[in-house]
Amino acid sequence: MAPHEIRRPFKRPAISDQHKRRELSLLRQAQNRRDAQQHARCLASSVVSLQAPDPEPISEPEIADEPIVESESQSTPRDIDVRQASKLKGYEARRWFARQLMLPEWMIDVPDRLSNDWYVLARPSGKRCFVVSSGGTTVSRLRNGSVLHHFPSALPNGARTRDVSGSAQSYCILDCIFHELDQTYYVIDMVCWRGYSLYDCTAEFRFFWLNSKLAETGACDSPSPYHRYRFSVVPIYNCDQTGLYTVYTGAVPYVKDGLLFYNRHAHYQTGNTPLALVWKDENCSQYVIDTDSKGQVPSQQQVVMELQDDGNLTTSDDPPVVFGCLDGDFIQKTFAKEQNIKNIGRNIADISVIGGGRSDILHR
Repeated sequence: MAPHEIRRPFKRPAISDQHKRRELSLLRQAQNRRDAQQHARCLASSVVSLQAPDPEPISEPEIADEPIVESESQSTPRDIDVRQASKLKGYEARRWFARQLMLPEWMIDVPDRLSNDWYVLARPSGKRCFVVSSGGTTVSRLRNGSVLHHFPSALPNGARTRDVSGSAQSYCILDCIFHELDQTYYVIDMVCWRGYSLYDCTAEFRFFWLNSKLAETGACDSPSPYHRYRFSVVPIYNCDQTGLYTVYTGAVPYVKDGLLFYNRHAHYQTGNTPLALVWKDENCSQYVIDTDSKGQVPSQQQVVMELQDDGNLTTSDDPPVVFGCLDGDFIQKTFAKEQNIKNIGRNIADISVIGGGRSDILHR
């Protein structure tokens, strides 16, 4: 019998790129945690050594005072950004908030240990936004950083008549979806609470605090003159058979727009992350395919791809996923009017998918 005939008659399933990136994200989190612990140990040992008797105490304060301030500001840049974010205005505010949301990737495979390591929730239809309460007022900002609403709320330091016993420097940041039909902010995650940052906390801890802390403030109560919009926590389930069935088929008080999956060990990472996934089909979302302004489904579905220098058409994922490749002659003819052909990678191509897989490429 030939050697190759005794091998297994089947191939090992290929590990998806998304699966690899999930593992890398979790490894980076663990490494960052170890680095933070090492930094804390070094800081503690430095403090102890500074308390020891020194033969030259007069010159020591001048040498040690300035570096301590610099290291503190450099070690927590994100905390400083969070504290200052509520004071930003105009373009700077839009720029900062546009980069802060944790954005899910499309679910293209079934994660390992789905029932043990993942949560699932029914995503409300509406406008994704950050809600920030600080300085006696509350502001909600969309994904592009622009202001959606400016209003008083029962959140910590969210209205001038609320939280009089709390610190004037406290603030709160919630990840929400504003549902137009019932004028409600549905909270899907908690980023900061009373000045305490939850960026480096696991989803399991963030969801626990979200369910326990938000109800204490009265933010889930009906609207009032000092609490203009109602907040509501989206129910979160373990991603087992019961939880999946509940969120997929169960009734919710809002229009459902797909399912959101969160890895219970995931920190709040800004930008796209494979540790948060979204799933949509015709049974759990009315926005599975594009519709026109009248709500009608067009004859062609379009997706925007980026044309790279080597002719590859890719998605905006990180790393990008290659969709196809264009012939060099076609590129030269199509983009002959471009003044600088070397910058062709910055152009955008519309891929209109028709019927059984054939694609038309329309440059704009």
